[in-house]
Amino acid sequence: MLRWLIGGSREPQGLAEKSPLQTIGEEQTQNPYTELLVLKAHHDIVRFLVRLDDYRFVSAGDDGLVVVWNAQTGEKLLELNGHTQKITAIIAFPSLEACEEKNQLILTASADRTVIVSFSLEESAVAILTQGISALIEIPKNCVVAAVGKELIIFRLVAPIEGSLEWNILEVKRLLDHQDNILSLANINDLSFVTGSHVGELIIWDILDWTMQACEHNFWDPFPQLDTQQEIKLCQKPNDISIHHLTWDEENVFVAVGRGLYVYNLQMKRVIACQKTAHDSRVLHIAKLPNRQLISCSEDGSVRIWELREKQQIAAESVPTGFFNMWGFGRVNKQASQPVKKQQENATSFLLELIGDLIGHSSSVEMFLYFEDHGLVTCSADHLIILWKNGERESGLRSLKLFQKLEENGDLYLPA
Repeated sequence: MLRWLIGGSREPQGLAEKSPLQTIGEEQTQNPYTELLVLKAHHDIVRFLVRLDDYRFVSAGDDGLVVVWNAQTGEKLLELNGHTQKITAIIAFPSLEACEEKNQLILTASADRTVIVSFSLEESAVAILTQGISALIEIPKNCVVAAVGKELIIFRLVAPIEGSLEWNILEVKRLLDHQDNILSLANINDLSFVTGSHVGELIIWDILDWTMQACEHNFWDPFPQLDTQQEIKLCQKPNDISIHHLTWDEENVFVAVGRGLYVYNLQMKRVIACQKTAHDSRVLHIAKLPNRQLISCSEDGSVRIWELREKQQIAAESVPTGFFNMWGFGRVNKQASQPVKKQQENATSFLLELIGDLIGHSSSVEMFLYFEDHGLVTCSADHLIILWKNGERESGLRSLKLFQKLEENGDLYLPA
């Protein structure tokens, strides 16, 4: 967590924490997810969820199982038993040329030092010996990026030749630029992907030639043109500055740092909102929802829905250097620092308002998926998967099905 120390003085811990955890009452009028369906198949921590298409997803975790589910009904479609130890990373290949429609290729890496190539509609699989992988993403040319400790390894998938079922994975290159273990690995767009480490390093990579585009080792350094009488110091606890996840849309970049959430607006070129204590423990996963909403989950076992709202014109937060300036956002000429500062003070600011608190898991919520009409899916250290449904929508669907059934049976009639 960030502590703001004014004039170099140090306040007691209780006073220094100026962003207490927001709470919401039992009556959550803006939270649509009022129904839940508990899915049971795993017997250990469920760490990963991967979306296959509009109605199917895959779960995996410490029991080594890979399970394919129907997100609409909660039905278990397939169970794959190939690993002997916990799964450490998983990825689906919807765009791989060798895959038939709806029979997607799934890669799973495990602590048993193997990667298994399997399919979402059948149980066939091929195991390949490799190293301990903690994260995977797909990149062009049938390649994947794998995070292994401080290293990134580029692998290429080689499809089986005619008459054979054996896939192969070839190591192409190693990238050794991180100083600490890599925690987050994500695609940005068709040109770049990003990695974040345990000590707050962020590196932007070219997705085609795998060269470093930008690097930032001081994620939350103070803005260089701040008043010299004000001092902003960073609490150097790794859990407070570790970057576990980030996402973005056309307007904003959303970053999970320690227990907090930060929103940087690309047009305004500044941080427009933050919740420094969004959860009681580290935020593990975030995603953008429609209607200016954000969802987050944490080690504290909660899933929280936030809405980005405009508030009264007040002094805006200073733009931090670091990650957002990798693309040139927020840089200010020294001579222009005072006009920019005045402009920021008059600028419209925003806040992240808590509108929903989904309490259903009894332990850390590892990640989630958003399925539009089918709701949310969460997985947890309590071994459970929960399918959260829009209660109003589900009630309407049940009423419609009942009406159709009565009509089919001839039980509906018009009064004389």
